[in-house]
Amino acid sequence: MENQILKELEKKYTKPSAEFLADLKNIDGDFIFLGIGGKMGPSMAKLLIDGLNELGIQRKVYGVSRFSDKMGREYLESIGVETIACDLLDDEALQQLPEVENVIYLAGFKFGAVGKEDFTWAMNTYLPGRVADKFKKSRIVALSSGNVLPFVPVTSAGVDEEVSPEPIGEYAQSTLGRERIFTYFSKLNNTPTLLYRLNYAVDFRYGVVREIAKQVYNNQPIDLTSNNVNVIWQHDANEIAIRSFLYTETPAKVLNVTGPEILSIKWLAEKLAQGLGKQAHFVNEPEATALLNNASHCHRLFGFPKVGILEIIDITVQWILNGGSEFGKDTHFQERKGKF
Repeated sequence: MENQILKELEKKYTKPSAEFLADLKNIDGDFIFLGIGGKMGPSMAKLLIDGLNELGIQRKVYGVSRFSDKMGREYLESIGVETIACDLLDDEALQQLPEVENVIYLAGFKFGAVGKEDFTWAMNTYLPGRVADKFKKSRIVALSSGNVLPFVPVTSAGVDEEVSPEPIGEYAQSTLGRERIFTYFSKLNNTPTLLYRLNYAVDFRYGVVREIAKQVYNNQPIDLTSNNVNVIWQHDANEIAIRSFLYTETPAKVLNVTGPEILSIKWLAEKLAQGLGKQAHFVNEPEATALLNNASHCHRLFGFPKVGILEIIDITVQWILNGGSEFGKDTHFQERKGKF
C-alpha cells in the first residue's frame, strides 16, 4: 500500500490539463483501446475517463486485451472501462469487437522477440492489417516506436519525420511494417490515421529515468555506451496520444513524440545521485551515435510537455525514497543491435 506522499504525487501528475480538456471536447464518438493491458494503456484510459467526467461528456470507453492479469482487468472496470477479453490474433473474435469512432492501437510485441520472430511479425505487422480492415470507418491512432529510426550523431538534433527509417533487428523491422501496413490501409480505405512514434515514456513505476535512479540508489555502475536519450513524462505522452485524433490524416500522418532535450545519461545519473544522497558510478566510454527522436513538429502542435526533465528527476527521487512500487520491466534503451 503506497503512502500518502506517493498518492499525492500520482494525483498531481496525472490530472488532465486545460489544453487536453479543450481538445477532448472536439473529439466525437466512443473509444476503444486495443491492447490496453500494457504499460501505457491503463493510465491513458484513466486520463480519458477523468477528462470525460470533468467535461460531463458521456462516451463509451472499451478496453481490449487477453487479460491474463485479473487484477488489471478489475482496475480498468473500476474506473469505468468496459473490458473485452479477446485474443486480437483470433480473427473471428476481432470481428466481434464493437464499431467505434476512435481506435487507439497499443498492441505489439517487443521483449522476447529474439526466438519468437514469427510471433513478433504476426503481432507487429500482420495484426495491424486485420485491425485496419476491421476499423476502416474509424479514426486510428497507432502507437509506433522510435526504434524504427536510424542511429545518428549525438551532436545532431535527432531524427525528424522526414528522415527515412533504418530499423535494426526484427522488432524494429516489424514495427516499421506496422507503420507501412496502417499507411496502406489508410490510403485504400480513406481511414484517417496517425502513426505515433514514441520514445521513451517515463513514469513513476518504469522508464529510463527510474532505471538509472534505481542503479544509482543500489550503487550499481551505469553503462555509458549509449549515453544520450530522449524521454517524455508518460502523462504528457498520454495526452498527446488522445489529442492526436484531431490530427489523423489520409494517408497516415507520422508524428514523433518525445521531450525537447537530448539528454546525457551521465548528467541524469549525477542529478539523480544528488537527490538520492548517493554517488553515481560509471563504466564504458560513450559511443558517438544514439537513437534520437526530434519531436519539434509535435511540440508545435501540442506545446512543450507540461512536466520537464528537472521535475521528472524530482518526482523519481521522491518516488524511490518513499518506497514507491515499480513494474520491473526495463526499457533496454541501451540496446544497439536490435535484439529484444
